[in-house]
Amino acid sequence: MNNNQPQKPLLIPVHLFVKKLTRNILIGFAIILFSLGMGMFGYHHLENMNWVDAYVNAAMILSGMGPVTELKTDAGKLFAGSYALFSGIVFLVVIAVIFAPVVHRFFHPFHIDEKK
Repeated sequence: MNNNQPQKPLLIPVHLFVKKLTRNILIGFAIILFSLGMGMFGYHHLENMNWVDAYVNAAMILSGMGPVTELKTDAGKLFAGSYALFSGIVFLVVIAVIFAPVVHRFFHPFHIDEKK
């Protein structure tokens, strides 16, 4: 075997890839659930909404659709604006977490080991 010849990097087996992807999907869902809980808590306490209305408003903002209920307090409006900005970032983070194993697997064969 010639030691000067670069070896092609090996991909992990499909079952390990699926395990990593499943783990990342679960992490993504955990981030979404935590973010939804934060939104519900904020709407419940700052706008005095019941838990169902707080859920609907938090879910709608987290999904990018916008609030359902008209906000009455300044604190609630400030929270809703901040939560909307936070939700946009959460969306990007969750997409990155979920697709990281896929992107890594795609680019892995292009890895070049430069030995000097």
